[in-house]
Amino acid sequence: MNPTRAHLDKQPHEVAEMFDGVARRYDVTNTVLTGGIDHLWRRAVVRAVDAAPGDRVLDIAAGTGTSSEPYADAGVDVVPADFSLGMLAEGRRRRPDLPFTAADAMALPFADGSFDVVTMSFGLRNVADADAALREFLRVVRPGGRLVVCEFSRPVVPVFSTVYRNYLMRALPQVARRVSSNPDSYVYLAESIRDWPGQRELAAQVRRSGWEQVRWRNLTGGVVAVHHAVAPRPAGPDA
Repeated sequence: MNPTRAHLDKQPHEVAEMFDGVARRYDVTNTVLTGGIDHLWRRAVVRAVDAAPGDRVLDIAAGTGTSSEPYADAGVDVVPADFSLGMLAEGRRRRPDLPFTAADAMALPFADGSFDVVTMSFGLRNVADADAALREFLRVVRPGGRLVVCEFSRPVVPVFSTVYRNYLMRALPQVARRVSSNPDSYVYLAESIRDWPGQRELAAQVRRSGWEQVRWRNLTGGVVAVHHAVAPRPAGPDA
């Protein structure tokens, strides 16, 4: 059976099946499609998370674990989680030392306050209900814990924005046909990037979900933005 392509209504089973179908060559394809810039984006996320040994990090939508490896290699307790079983299987094959966990971002299988940091790279736009996911991230992080979300965003230079959108909708699917195990899935990915809200809209959404101190940093002229937020602490007796 051919791998599926999800649609923008983001039915979870469709999205999971689509990522199952691209798992084998997913990381290589991303590197080719971004010209290697994805490695720089991931390094920026690791710096933003700023985890140290003794911290516990939930890396949700971790896929094959590429985003989790820097934490594990630095002695940080990281849990790579994803709802694509194909991605998890590929991750376990590559890094059997990591505790890959099947998890739905909208209903995480973790206790309240289990983590110091929750991070998600290039996954929030694939969730059927991003608000529910953001509330779940808040539930499983400790008071004062942090959120770091890296996601495609809106380029801040108008001319570059036009060129970028043309690349997304025309060139990206063409390149994917040469390197991906399921090139049709990249039509969905291009559409999901095009329709995803910009930096300010996502920041407002994070705030509405209960997070505080929300801010973002643009990467590559706003092609990608890294959003930071902090979980509220309980009010003191004098508050």
